[in-house]
Amino acid sequence: MKAKNQRLTLALLAVAAIVAAALLAMSALKDQASYFYTPGDAVRDHLPPGRAVRLGGMVTRGSLARLPDGVTIRFLVTDGRASVAVRYSGIVPALFREGSGVVADGRFDGTGLFVADQILAKHDERYMPPQVAGAMHKSASLK
Repeated sequence: MKAKNQRLTLALLAVAAIVAAALLAMSALKDQASYFYTPGDAVRDHLPPGRAVRLGGMVTRGSLARLPDGVTIRFLVTDGRASVAVRYSGIVPALFREGSGVVADGRFDGTGLFVADQILAKHDERYMPPQVAGAMHKSASLK
């Protein structure tokens, strides 16, 4: 085989190996990725139960309820278009409160309840997570 053909063969094999590695990495990360949704997007898209997602919006005033076990809370997250009920068991961030921005990582159960594994709260009065601010701005402009 000529040197030119050997180089071409090696280059093609290298490209094939890179493509294969990229495909393997994407398939491994597919299950770990959580996509961001506002409550309006989640209701519109009818997300399947068990799919890992990030839900962001504002905690509806008057919706926060602590369950008798002392570590579980229930509240509503809204984006102005729709509201989603959320349940979280664990210690909430110190800045978590009604009327504030929140991003929750978790999954929807079969009844439409969002079961959060983690809650992220804003850090001051003016801050809102960038994904929430952008999505709420979009939903406000759609009205």
